[in-house]
Amino acid sequence: MTLLETEAHPAPPSVRPYLFTPGTLVTLVGIPGSGKSAFASMYPASWRVCLDEYRLAATDDMTDQSATPVAAQIQTLLLDARLARRDLITLVDSANVFPHVRAGLLARARYWQRPTAAVLFDIPLETAQTQNAGRSRVVPADMLRDLHPQLPTADQLRSEGFDTVHVVSGNAAADRRMR
Repeated sequence: MTLLETEAHPAPPSVRPYLFTPGTLVTLVGIPGSGKSAFASMYPASWRVCLDEYRLAATDDMTDQSATPVAAQIQTLLLDARLARRDLITLVDSANVFPHVRAGLLARARYWQRPTAAVLFDIPLETAQTQNAGRSRVVPADMLRDLHPQLPTADQLRSEGFDTVHVVSGNAAADRRMR
């Protein structure tokens, strides 16, 4: 199954991997259950950096938020290692809904003089809640409700400095227009 796809909710036919310029730092932006990890799985695993995976490595529990500082250090080390190489594409598979988090990622890319892209998962809260409920690791519903209003718009992401912004909305016509 692919992005936004469950047996009850097949993925829109317009949603498929985007082509990214070599060296690009791709920041996925969306609440839990919006399809970020499913999207990232359409690309080679070596491209992906993910705080959940580093929390899991540090504590055997990817939900252990106390491990976030060490997970962020690991992510920064891997980002620098990948961005130092001009031809590697890197996908940051985390919520990235807060401006200060995205600003830090943009700063890393600027330091290494790399292009940036954002993929915004502008998914209705109800869709994310349904998909979240079907995952093996369910995020509390109140967290989704709290994070959803924090989602930036495509224009906000452009004004923050992303070179390219793609929007995945679950609406096939809108997804085609935003490419």
